Amino acid sequence: MDYIDAHVHVWTDDFGQYPLADGFSPEAIKPPIFYPEEIIGHGKNSGVDRVVLVQMNHYGFDNRYMLDVMREYKGVFSGIAVIDTRAERPDDEMRRLAKEGVRGFRVYQGDPVEEWMKGAGYERMLACGAEENLAICPLISPAALPSLAKRCEQFPDAPVIIDHLCRIGAAEPISEAHIAALCDMAQYPRVMVKVSAFYALGEKKAPHTDLAELIQRVYEAFGAERLMWASDCPYQVQGEHSYAASVELIEQRLDFISTEDRARMLCDTAAEFFF
Repeated sequence: MDYIDAHVHVWTDDFGQYPLADGFSPEAIKPPIFYPEEIIGHGKNSGVDRVVLVQMNHYGFDNRYMLDVMREYKGVFSGIAVIDTRAERPDDEMRRLAKEGVRGFRVYQGDPVEEWMKGAGYERMLACGAEENLAICPLISPAALPSLAKRCEQFPDAPVIIDHLCRIGAAEPISEAHIAALCDMAQYPRVMVKVSAFYALGEKKAPHTDLAELIQRVYEAFGAERLMWASDCPYQVQGEHSYAASVELIEQRLDFISTEDRARMLCDTAAEFFF
């Protein structure tokens, strides 16, 4: 079926070769390991044969493990790196990593949330993203959208991929205001959304159909050509959660999505940008 999982984290317990960043300990990492072979196995059973890796925060700005996996499984994995947004020239690091196959750069909202994208580092990153067609990939809550919108107005050609439906329904109930705020971002043509991390949103249990209204609204606002499905493994396969339930929500359970648009969300959107 040639599906693409647009958001997966992998890591190893080889802390000698790939040390943890300051502030992280092996005991705090759950699950303790998640190898690329594991996501390949989960994907094979659900028609997924390519994956976008996202640098895990416990490696800090050291993207070597992700890059090594991408090299070992050439053509199977693309990558989203993490770099220092406070560096003097983060755009230089973006261009260097792009030569290694990285297509996006994850960023996190900070405090105060109204000002989280201020600073020369973000300006350089967005300008580079626009010039090189490299995505800025924010892990944010709805409160961070106004700051992001200002940057989208300033850098309209910079690709932006919002993680996990903007985490609507993660920390508080799904609300009309939050859905409307995310859908309003569709006015910026280069903004895309990952329809992902179902284990963490809404009722947080299979079959995840309680997310149907949220997904439908986002689908109608952005169109399938700007949406990409993702699991957010390994977390989607912990406890009672399953990989199959994540795929099946898009593949089988949302009848408002056409067959053609399911293909876009499960493969084509991610393929066109990341592979």
